[in-house]
Amino acid sequence: MSAYEDLMAHERRTQALDLVAGRLAWDQQTMMPQGSAAQRAEEIGALRAMIHARRTDPRISEWLERAEPDTLDEVARAQTRHIRRSHERLCRVPGDLASALASLASRAQGQWADARAADDFKGFAPVLEQVVALKREEGAALADGGDVYDALLDDFEPGASAEGIDACFARMRPGLVALREAALDGVEAPPLRGRFDEAAQLTLARKLAIAFGYDMDRGRLDKAVHPFSSGSGTDVRITTRCSPDDPFNCLYSTIHETGHACYEQAVMADYAFTPVGRGVSMGVHESQSRLYENQLGRSRPFCHWLYGQMRDTFGDPGAPDEEAFYAAVNRLHRGYIRTEADEVQYNLHVMLRFDLERALVSGDLAVNDLEAAWNDRFEADFGYEVPRASLGCLQDVHWSVGLFGYFPTYTLGNIYAGALHEALRRAVPDLDSHLAQGDPGPATAWLRENVQRHGGLHEPRDLIERACGTTADEGPLMGYLSDKFGTLHRG
Repeated sequence: MSAYEDLMAHERRTQALDLVAGRLAWDQQTMMPQGSAAQRAEEIGALRAMIHARRTDPRISEWLERAEPDTLDEVARAQTRHIRRSHERLCRVPGDLASALASLASRAQGQWADARAADDFKGFAPVLEQVVALKREEGAALADGGDVYDALLDDFEPGASAEGIDACFARMRPGLVALREAALDGVEAPPLRGRFDEAAQLTLARKLAIAFGYDMDRGRLDKAVHPFSSGSGTDVRITTRCSPDDPFNCLYSTIHETGHACYEQAVMADYAFTPVGRGVSMGVHESQSRLYENQLGRSRPFCHWLYGQMRDTFGDPGAPDEEAFYAAVNRLHRGYIRTEADEVQYNLHVMLRFDLERALVSGDLAVNDLEAAWNDRFEADFGYEVPRASLGCLQDVHWSVGLFGYFPTYTLGNIYAGALHEALRRAVPDLDSHLAQGDPGPATAWLRENVQRHGGLHEPRDLIERACGTTADEGPLMGYLSDKFGTLHRG
């Protein structure tokens, strides 16, 4: 076999092990017995140590050196680019540190869930302090003298920098604040009223996932404390959560995770078990989930169709007519939870987390001071106090499992989604007529062809700009938000 063939045979086995580790993590959040957390931490730690050893195998450097670039096609060049980047990065991280991080994150996840249920940040702070310390150590190793936060961010959005993101957020923030204040000064649309059966919510959620293109023969829908998507290829699973008085929590979490899952299911089958066989970055991933959830799922024509589905499912949908239902779906409102925030304020939640986690990583903010810092910043940004930790710094799972550098990709995803939506509307001018029938198919087909099937073939921003035919910046997103919300809630 050639050096490239040897390299890819090694990589396929590594990718398979990585998917197994992901399945263990999925099980931990959905079906694992509560008393199994300590054992699962050992299992995941051992598996992650094995994966780290394979990805730092010295033979990888030899195979990469012997692979002849002139003989490689576009896909093979992309494969070697991903493998080289991963190998060089991970060789800077000691294997025992990688194992310790995986094991600690597994334990911390369960402790976070318990602390969130008990509103007990002080009880969780010691384990979070351990996570932050290990992530600083990992970031310093990866940075090799450079910016530690940028090194962590690179795991989720290659090519992005904290400086660039900070500048983008600074441009967006005044417009978001002004739009929020103008909308909330008007007549606030009422929320849905009523009680909504959990089993019926899940039945409708499955129907929505299928409508958006999710293949249930290669996936499943379960409940979790924090909704997520897991897997790739022919085994991609999604989760949601239910609230008896808020069906949107379940329905729109499901559509969101369906966007992630459809991306992974749509990647070309030939790329399976390779670096190119997955979504290229979390920002691009979020562009799919946010576009599915917001520009499509919260659009006026789709909401009018969904109103009928709600009536069929629940009888009284909690709104008197289609327009009232559309206003309820898109209402700007006071709240604390990022995943339940409206499209305008969602990005302000992300900006808060971005600033706080940079301070944690740099050491400018101590873990013991995080709750107070969060509460102060939230009151300054949103104008009211956080009443308890589960509505504040304990609401997200990310920091407990070491995902520092992840949060800004949510707003990057919104920015990409704005640009993609603009291009999609040009390509499918009759999209609204399809959405009014509960059929997002033309939109999801365009995304599948122009974004999803390519997997990791192109660099993140290059992929988006190829699809859009133009530079991707925050302009289309801000224009979309202004057009939609500028008059929606005015009296």
